[in-house]
Amino acid sequence: MTENSKTTSSAGRLDRRTLLKAAGATGLASAMNVPLVNVARAAGNTIKIGWVGCLSGVRAQFAEPDPWIHERIKARLKDGLKIGGKTYQVELVFKDNQSDPNRSSVIASELVLREKCDLILIEDGDAQPPVQELADARGIPTISTQVPWQGWMFPRKSTPDKGFPYSYHFFWGADDVARNFLGMWQSVETNKKVGTLYIDNPPGQAFSDPKLGLPAGISGAGYQEFSAGKFQIATDDFTNQIAAFKNNGVDIVSGFTFSNHWVTLWNQAAQAGFKPQICTVAAAFLFPAAVNALGDRGDGMSTEVWWTPAYPFKSSLTGQSAAELAAEWEKTTGKQWTQPIGYAHALWEVGLAALQNSDPKDKNSLRDAIAGLDMETVVGRVKFKDSPIKNVAVTSLSGGQWRKTKGGKSKYELLIVHNGTAPFIPKQADLQLLSKLA
Repeated sequence: MTENSKTTSSAGRLDRRTLLKAAGATGLASAMNVPLVNVARAAGNTIKIGWVGCLSGVRAQFAEPDPWIHERIKARLKDGLKIGGKTYQVELVFKDNQSDPNRSSVIASELVLREKCDLILIEDGDAQPPVQELADARGIPTISTQVPWQGWMFPRKSTPDKGFPYSYHFFWGADDVARNFLGMWQSVETNKKVGTLYIDNPPGQAFSDPKLGLPAGISGAGYQEFSAGKFQIATDDFTNQIAAFKNNGVDIVSGFTFSNHWVTLWNQAAQAGFKPQICTVAAAFLFPAAVNALGDRGDGMSTEVWWTPAYPFKSSLTGQSAAELAAEWEKTTGKQWTQPIGYAHALWEVGLAALQNSDPKDKNSLRDAIAGLDMETVVGRVKFKDSPIKNVAVTSLSGGQWRKTKGGKSKYELLIVHNGTAPFIPKQADLQLLSKLA
């Protein structure tokens, strides 16, 4: 197995529209100042797998486990991958898009046109459109994750019955989040007034969609939404949103923000004397570091749960349970487990399973193998086969609340408090109002 983790400068950046309009590889090479004459396609006995994620930048917490996962994958593939009685050498190409949409367009050309990968794995929402659009145009199978499927499909102007030529995606949907959020809220008494705010990006747009996102669930369950609308990712002042929530007497704050946004908002809420009963915000509370950054005021934050050590699933690659994988992470890194570990690992489970069920050097064979997958992974079942949403495998989701530990090795632990959409995931506690935890 060989590894290629080179990155390029930002010089010569092209957006994905320009890339797709370019006429042929030679024209693209000229436009990007990339000498294709020096680039050779992987030999017939070598499989080249590209990977792109946000190893740095504003979304780096989502990719925190990936270098650790990559080292284990490299060790597993060092002697090659046996498929149908033949052993293929595997070349891995890792790319950091630095949480930058513009850089994602550059990486798209690198992985598809220069590296000529056989399979591309994508773990960042901003990377998915440019990489997968160009890969579709060039007939390269791709698998992505970590974005609600609506936020993956609809920005690319497709529909559940249409799908894409070579792009595949596994994750839960914004509608699943709404059901889990409401399930948690309905377990306690509130005034049913919900204040919401959303980052203006593809996941935020999916969560805020009036028909398929959180607003539809809120109104359909008899709750009243007081929306503060969308905000830009660089926003660091939420005083207007807080004032609106306080003036409307909301008991519940929800929506989609990153952890840095919530730390700022929660501090400003304290200064304004705003004390909601429930804070259930997608993305903001995924990571232990995000909750720890709130100090004692992190107790009781609630969130969607992608994956925890309590999930009753095993890796198809290593046989490790979710608990064993999390324990290995904590032992080798000294850090508390984090939710993206599960999907960072499962992405390789799915990708390698597809390769092993195909002629890996035949793009259509590999595409068909992905489409036919129905497998168990460390995040649960991934079923592309016969999915009602073309090119999508919808995975399991639950609802959780961060609670202070009593003498534990970590200050907070994420406990599953709602499993209504996935009853096979064990519930660990009941949701508690913030006023009860103060």
